[in-house]
Amino acid sequence: MFKDSKVLVTGAAGFLGTNIVKRLVAEGSQIRGTLHSRKPQFEHPNVEYVNVDLTHMPDCRKVVEGIDYVFMCAANTSGAAVMATQPLAHVTPNVVMNAQMLEASYQAKIKKFLFISSSAAYPPSGDRQVSEDEMFEGDPYEAYYSVGWMKRYAEVLCKIYSEKIKDRMSTVVIRPSNVYGPYDKFDFERSHVTAALIRKVVERHDPLEVWGTGEDVRDLIFVDDFIDAVMLAMAKIEKFDPVNIGFGQGCRIRDVLETLLEVDGFQNARVAMNPTKPSMIPIRLVDVSKAKSLLGFTALTNIKEGLGKTMEWYRASHRVSVAV
Repeated sequence: MFKDSKVLVTGAAGFLGTNIVKRLVAEGSQIRGTLHSRKPQFEHPNVEYVNVDLTHMPDCRKVVEGIDYVFMCAANTSGAAVMATQPLAHVTPNVVMNAQMLEASYQAKIKKFLFISSSAAYPPSGDRQVSEDEMFEGDPYEAYYSVGWMKRYAEVLCKIYSEKIKDRMSTVVIRPSNVYGPYDKFDFERSHVTAALIRKVVERHDPLEVWGTGEDVRDLIFVDDFIDAVMLAMAKIEKFDPVNIGFGQGCRIRDVLETLLEVDGFQNARVAMNPTKPSMIPIRLVDVSKAKSLLGFTALTNIKEGLGKTMEWYRASHRVSVAV
């Protein structure tokens, strides 16, 4: 569906945006990618990058001109440290960008708009997998209250455009678990836990500090698998029908670290757990049965393979020499 189509990817220099742009190039699309404060991580003749501020409506209108499909990847994001101390950093700019990009896309009569929500917006579910229909059955975890409600509000807007107005615009909402892989953020101020651990292992930190107790459980999905699901969702979903995208299994942060150490041959590492540092929620697992039935999607990259590919990419792209 994307061959020769004109596709807008907002946040095209970010982790998910960069990987989506690369996939769309392979699909034969003509791509416009928005940049804000970062430079692009991938260049290609079929990609036109534009520097804009999506909190300004004229910029939103400009970037959707002549576009068929929109992938909304632009967002103010960060790791646990910023989320714990500056929760509003995730609220105002994102609410404004999401609302304005939806309105600009609607006015431009684009064919389909994809919004990347988050499994962090779900209410607590203990140690069981959470399903799509549970999103509004309670508040998000307190640590995710601000960002969770921001994502929920954007989902409601998507539903309005898709169902509640006369001339509707097709919107696709996906709720990823924890995505990792090449082009992620690896600076410690903004990185999530998997990227931070990858960097510490590759760079042979001594001691190797882990925030929290290491007992938090996450569903980790490799970015190539995630992009497969995104493309399937854009192709198959025609109405507002949010879907979880994840690997379908949980993994303790402690086990993620042990896998990294094993795959990268880091022996006798001095690991220091730091429970005084912020960690977010103890367990987050997502039910991926809908993705399988609706999209025919199953993640194929196991954690050992995915972490190995990511460490190899980080070492090459950041010119870190192979440890002896």
